[in-house]
Amino acid sequence: MLRLEPLPGATFGASACFAGAAGARAQVEAAEAEPGALPDALVEAGGLLVLGGLDGIGRAPELLPRLSRLFGPEVEDYRRTLTDRNNVHPEVPEIYVVSNMPPSTLPPPPRPDPPLTAEGGLPVRFPHRRGWHTDQSFRRPPPDISLFYAETPAPRDQGQTLFADGTAAYAALPDDLKAAIRDLEGLHVMPGKGRSEYAARAGEPMPALRPHESPQRQPVVRRHPVSGRPALYLCEAGQMDWYEGPFAGMAPGIDGEAAELLYRLMTHFTQPAFTYVHEWTEGDLLIYDNRCLIHSATWYDSERVRRRMWRTTVRGNPGPEYAGEARSWIPAD
Repeated sequence: MLRLEPLPGATFGASACFAGAAGARAQVEAAEAEPGALPDALVEAGGLLVLGGLDGIGRAPELLPRLSRLFGPEVEDYRRTLTDRNNVHPEVPEIYVVSNMPPSTLPPPPRPDPPLTAEGGLPVRFPHRRGWHTDQSFRRPPPDISLFYAETPAPRDQGQTLFADGTAAYAALPDDLKAAIRDLEGLHVMPGKGRSEYAARAGEPMPALRPHESPQRQPVVRRHPVSGRPALYLCEAGQMDWYEGPFAGMAPGIDGEAAELLYRLMTHFTQPAFTYVHEWTEGDLLIYDNRCLIHSATWYDSERVRRRMWRTTVRGNPGPEYAGEARSWIPAD
């Protein structure tokens, strides 16, 4: 039987454990024996589940895609996309490796400036905290669920992962702002393609993109296909197109009403009332719903710390607005 407990200090999310199942393999087998338990709990918990004590996945990585398949019909095979092979698990290609340990070469994000809030806490609120996004929003259809596993986490107080609740954030918007964004679409783009706010502020020329890199429109208010609840769905500096966007139908660029609106929405979205900070322990597994949550990585001392995390990406139920669409990210031969 699946047991759920609220996450300390959070208004959404839950810790989850199958009673009587000792170890990672037993937990996965228990989940497979009740295939609807974890997906139902994820919706009930508002899009975030924390499972601890699964360090056995590090020794049996095939368990992670097995668990992932409970959440949708397709677990992404990173060999079939344009993912850098250095960041794909050598034995289990459904696992994307987020690490500064060779052969991966992914550095941590920079520390916020200043590194702490005025009260001495970890910054979570945009724009003090940057990097808020939802996985692969630059694709249509976008993915549903991600599973993120701590094979070798950073020490506590470094390398945290932050989450923000788009459902609660949307519900708390004033009525006039809800009306203003009801039919608005954000223009999302792959990071590293020269379309970020940083590039625009530096005055860099707008780069050309290949067809499968084209900016993708996504609803700013996205209705969850299972719960039916509306949620904010947008990212910030690095994953929105600041040359043609950030919002379709509004004047583009870093100045003007569109930029001001994005800052207003993101500042609201990431206020502490809607956020959760996860301090990682080896063997932790976080399951999060990209359709209603955003998240952000935090700094760790990569000169002294070695960190390796594994992620799987599940797709299959983005909602009726995506029905029948061809995939935007498969490049033509």
